[in-house]
Amino acid sequence: MRTLPRAVAAAFLALALAGCGDQPSSDPSLAASGVPDVVAEESAQAASPDESGVAALNAAGQASAKPSSAGPKTAPTQTFGVGVSQFTFSRAGRTLRTLVFYPSTGSAGGSPKNNAPVAAGRFPLVLWSHGLHGSPEGYQGVSAKIAAAGFVVAAPAYPFTNDKANPFNQGDMSNQPADASAVITEVLKLDAKAGAALAGHIETGRVGAAGHSAGGYTTAGMLSGSGRDSRLKGGIIVAGGGMGGKFSGAATPVLFIHGDKDGTVPYSSGKSLYDGCSWPKGFLTLLGGDHGAALFGSTPAAQAVSKTMIDFFRYSLYGDGPAKSRLRGDATVSGAAKYDGTL
Repeated sequence: MRTLPRAVAAAFLALALAGCGDQPSSDPSLAASGVPDVVAEESAQAASPDESGVAALNAAGQASAKPSSAGPKTAPTQTFGVGVSQFTFSRAGRTLRTLVFYPSTGSAGGSPKNNAPVAAGRFPLVLWSHGLHGSPEGYQGVSAKIAAAGFVVAAPAYPFTNDKANPFNQGDMSNQPADASAVITEVLKLDAKAGAALAGHIETGRVGAAGHSAGGYTTAGMLSGSGRDSRLKGGIIVAGGGMGGKFSGAATPVLFIHGDKDGTVPYSSGKSLYDGCSWPKGFLTLLGGDHGAALFGSTPAAQAVSKTMIDFFRYSLYGDGPAKSRLRGDATVSGAAKYDGTL
């Protein structure tokens, strides 16, 4: 893993930071010090998918998709192989290169296979958002673990904050919630697109979102104010904070993950957002944890993060009661992680 620290521009500091539900909160430490720009990237081999799909959006990210009428009552018990395909979507002239990871046929484990056959069944959709100077490839290990558990994971490269952005513009984060919603719209369309590999394989009524650092802020923005994506049934905010006003719309389960020694986005940012939240919620504190190391590797803290994220999405998107019951136990590791919440 590597980290690339930078300072966030004054324009970003003007973004609204708020709590969720009916109780807004703010984080004065961010206004005072800024949110440094850091992303943790995995050192494992990145995917190089070679399939390209192109779609032009006529509106920003809120087009509806008809929910599938049938789907699994519980989450899959098996671990799948993982396939990956690349698409290029667009919104208002903004190019959104997107990697889509999905359960595939074949053996579990190993790197995602380019354009591998999709496993039998329908799977919920999760939108994964990278941090500043990040990329879908940098978080491949995270996306692949979620996909292997029975989810389709769409990971866009945001046009002005990814690792190859030229120019790079931190303030463009405010546009990312709409970008993420646009990608959700386009990926859901693949379920009904004749000849598409994912046709008939996406549970279009079961959609969640997650992200790290700036991607955590992006996820919060998708649950907030005018940027609220009503399709979201669950959200995970990793080392992030509020953006876009108060959380709004129907009560939606939210999982917060934050290191209590995060030197980039203060622990208080995630905690204040959590404390003001009236929705079903959970908070995984990484004891002595930094800004993102626990997303990667196999330490006890990393295992807690991986298991808890998958438990959460199994519960919120599949309605898996046993997964909900496992949350607290999987998130509690002596000396490494603790869990609080109402889930």
